Amino acid sequence: MSADATATLPVPAEHPPAARPKVQRIVRRSATVLESLWLPLVLLALWTLGAAQGWISAQVLPPPLFVLETLQDLAASGDLWLHVSASMQRVLVGFAVGSLIGLALGTAMGLSRSVEAYVLPSFNALVQIPVLAWLPFVLLLVGIGEPLKYILIAKAALVPVALNTLQGFRQAPVNLREVGEVYGYTRRQQVLEIVLPTAVPTLFTGIRLGFTKAWLSLVVVELVASSEGLGYLIVYGRQLFQLDLVMAAVIVVGAIGYAIDRLLDLAERRFIGSRATSTEGAH
Repeated sequence: MSADATATLPVPAEHPPAARPKVQRIVRRSATVLESLWLPLVLLALWTLGAAQGWISAQVLPPPLFVLETLQDLAASGDLWLHVSASMQRVLVGFAVGSLIGLALGTAMGLSRSVEAYVLPSFNALVQIPVLAWLPFVLLLVGIGEPLKYILIAKAALVPVALNTLQGFRQAPVNLREVGEVYGYTRRQQVLEIVLPTAVPTLFTGIRLGFTKAWLSLVVVELVASSEGLGYLIVYGRQLFQLDLVMAAVIVVGAIGYAIDRLLDLAERRFIGSRATSTEGAH
């Protein structure tokens, strides 16, 4: 074969160098998603196998397809959206109020040793009391309406947000603070430029934990005192012994909680990544 003929042979296509990191990121993310889903998939397989083999009575644990049909019926009738919207409104309002109070309280304790000395011991004692234990007391104060749910959800979110905010403000490296003092930083500059940037990861952790606690408390409160919402749907299904309805509501609760936690995790990574990029650009 001549050199000219060889030159005309097609050259195998290769990924551009710039595209390789993107392909690698997609592969890594796919592997991470599969790793996080292996346990739910195994449980689903065992559930399906147990229902098919009759290991568990259908009255105790309905087959997955039956639960899926119930979920589709709820979505088609609009009842699912009614209950989801009621629960989301409660958890968002309670979580927002609790997080703001927790950030303010944690910041006050983090910036002042005196405030921490006066507040933290009593705060640590009060946080040991579970949400359900507060229910009768709050019920006497505000009744059984929506404020009851908002208060209990806010209390659940407040605790991890306040404690993580305090921890975040306390973990600023001493050498950085000393450098700030050498450069004549004011108290405000030290907080905004040294303490707060180092506290951001811990603050996000507190917010994620706060939402988790708020979501769990929402379901507990709706189990006890509600006429709508996902927790109420679970109670309603149990009272009618419709366990397919119970399982459908439980799946929705888990899916929504997981999705919002992933969104918060993504927001944290994006925020920290953008701050790192802007810092490198400044240097």
